[in-house]
Amino acid sequence: MADRQIKIGSTLVVLFIIPMWMNFLLRTVAWMTLLEDQGLINTLLRALGFHSAQLMYNDGAVLLGMVYNFLPFMVFPIYTSLTKMDGKLLEAAQDLGADHLRTFWRVTAPLSLPGVISGITMVFMPSVTTFFIPRILGGGNTMMFGDLIENRFLTEGNWNLGSALSLIMMVLILISLSILRKADPEGEGGGIV
Repeated sequence: MADRQIKIGSTLVVLFIIPMWMNFLLRTVAWMTLLEDQGLINTLLRALGFHSAQLMYNDGAVLLGMVYNFLPFMVFPIYTSLTKMDGKLLEAAQDLGADHLRTFWRVTAPLSLPGVISGITMVFMPSVTTFFIPRILGGGNTMMFGDLIENRFLTEGNWNLGSALSLIMMVLILISLSILRKADPEGEGGGIV
C-alpha cells in the first residue's frame, strides 16, 4: 500500500514538472490555441452538438493561465513539507482519539505551514508583476498591476507615474513579505523571506 502511494505521488510530481520544462511564454500561447474560437475546446464542443463558448479575452482565461503557470510553484514547497513530515505524528494523533479532520488541523496544517509560506512567496511576486498573461489570454481587457506599470512606461511615456507605481508595488511586496516572515519566525519557509 505504501509503495503504491509513493508511486502515485511520484507520478503526480512528474506531471507537475513536465510543463515547467517548457518556456513560460509557450505555455501561455498553448492555452491560447486551446481556448480560441477555432481552438481545440470549442471544436470539441461543436462536435458534441453544443454552441461554442467565448473562452478567450476574459477574466476566466487570465485566471486559468495564471493558475496553470504558477500552481507548480505553490505545490512543490507544500509537497516537500508534507513528505518531510513524520508519519508517526499522524499515527499518534489518531491513537490519541483525533479524527481525520482534527488530525489535519492540529498536526498536518501546522507542519506544512513553512511550505505554504514558501509557496506564497514564490507565487506572489511573479503573479503581481505579470503582464504577458493578461495581454495574451485576456486580450488587454484585464488590467493587472504589471500591465498598469508597463502602460505608463511604454505606451504613455509617463516615466514619473510609472516609477511611482513601481515604487508602490515594491513597498506592497516588501510589506507582504514582512508579514509572511512574521508568520514563519523560525525561517523554515525555505529561506526565501
